[in-house]
Amino acid sequence: MTMSGNIDNREEKGRQAAVNGFAYEHIAVGILMKRYKHVSLVDFPLEKYDVIIVLKEGDERNNFIRAQIKTVSANSIKFTGGGRGGVDREYKSGVKEYIQSTTTSDVVIGVKPKDTGLIELYFVPTALIEQINQKSISIGKVAVLKDNYEILENCKNREFILSKCKEILEKCKKL
Repeated sequence: MTMSGNIDNREEKGRQAAVNGFAYEHIAVGILMKRYKHVSLVDFPLEKYDVIIVLKEGDERNNFIRAQIKTVSANSIKFTGGGRGGVDREYKSGVKEYIQSTTTSDVVIGVKPKDTGLIELYFVPTALIEQINQKSISIGKVAVLKDNYEILENCKNREFILSKCKEILEKCKKL
């Protein structure tokens, strides 16, 4: 295969990965919307989250969740952002890679498509991500978080999350 062919192939793979990422964001929003009604993709290019989930109507200040959507790849969920994908991965700007935290979002939602066409959602609170201090995690270690809406709804309650996720912390040797 020619050099040009390799680049074209990598470019096509990069484009397909981007399309998949956008599609999975929309699918996750649809799943969440059926349960919570008030869910939306955000159009804030400088924010480090993709979705807002409003849990309760009214003017309570803490009634929403900021979520970052990540496609599960190689059976792991990445917690990083700010990195560059595609053929040209060399940084030419001051943008740096970061790990999701409670300052950037409240939860990372790993979207795992199944061969059957079903979608699994893994709700990984950023309070837990800060505690384990890793750039990614195997979905095997966070199986208890799969489709666990109690974790999603309480993702901003650090004490609740750390008490419910002791097994995960032990697996990551951070307890």
